[in-house]
Amino acid sequence: MPPIKTAILSFGMSGRVFHAPFIHLHPGFELYGIWERSKSDSLQFYPGIKIFRSLEEILSDDSIELVIVNTPTATHFDLTKKVLEAGKHAVVEKAFTTTVAEAIELKALAEKQHKQLSVFQNRRWDSDFKTVKKIVQEGWLGEIMEVEIHFDRFKEELSPKPHKEIPAPGAGILNDLSPHLIDQALHLFGMPQAVFADLRITRPGSRVDDYFEILLYYPMLRVRLKAGYQVREPFASYVVHGRKGSFLKSRGDVQETNLLANQKPNLTDWGIEPETEQGLLHAEKDGKVIREKIPTLQGSYYDYYDGIYQSIRHDKAIQVTALDGIHVMQVINAAFKSSEEKRVIVL
Repeated sequence: MPPIKTAILSFGMSGRVFHAPFIHLHPGFELYGIWERSKSDSLQFYPGIKIFRSLEEILSDDSIELVIVNTPTATHFDLTKKVLEAGKHAVVEKAFTTTVAEAIELKALAEKQHKQLSVFQNRRWDSDFKTVKKIVQEGWLGEIMEVEIHFDRFKEELSPKPHKEIPAPGAGILNDLSPHLIDQALHLFGMPQAVFADLRITRPGSRVDDYFEILLYYPMLRVRLKAGYQVREPFASYVVHGRKGSFLKSRGDVQETNLLANQKPNLTDWGIEPETEQGLLHAEKDGKVIREKIPTLQGSYYDYYDGIYQSIRHDKAIQVTALDGIHVMQVINAAFKSSEEKRVIVL
């Protein structure tokens, strides 16, 4: 079976770090081409790759089956729509779109075109989250009552990328980081009944939201999601409390750090956290109270793309669906409304 010829729409950080290395590694894909408007930086990493100077060149190339839409969020809807109309499968970076209506329209178009459409929620394959998911699903904590998920940073300087810092659809931390945390919460617990959110601007000179706290309401469970740029000393990024115990886990996944250092992923020892980052389980086992470190599972963004391959070539269920993307956008939309109106929004 021939490999899936794939084109990437940008070779900025996401294209170079999160997409190209794993598409190149997977034998089921051919990293065929990249859209670079004026430069040819990708040739340094992938000699012989085809450089496209326009979207039209990509859309008119019938050999391309899959397109990675990893451009600024505000462009996702228009570009993905064109990709699907051209009869190609699409992977779209988070945030999926800027509105719920756009997300719904893209899902309907993909179904009409009989094409696969997935949102790139790679953080489901972080080592830390995979370990938290395992502890929750194996029932160590009993009924889950309270969860906190953080994505904290210490960074006062503004991004040099205008689309991240100028007030416009798709800008701000809620669009940038909350899709990771919201998707993880929904993946574990499903859609909440209601949402409350507090958005703030905390950095000097910032014009867009750079802090959020989101509270997801379930019948008994409460999930708190937080991110900001004024956290020099973060604590546990995952705090899970249940009727039988607690689990605390740092954000210890090493994949992004290693990829930024131009390390190439592999299928053996990639994505292994240091033992110092192991999570703490305080629960009951065989009638006895235990308090011990838990080995961290191996992270691998390769598994996301293996799922894409399986869905395109073998018609397997896609792992991150357009409906997942719609649900995340519904929570984001509710968060914006909640913060603006200072009230709980029922979904």
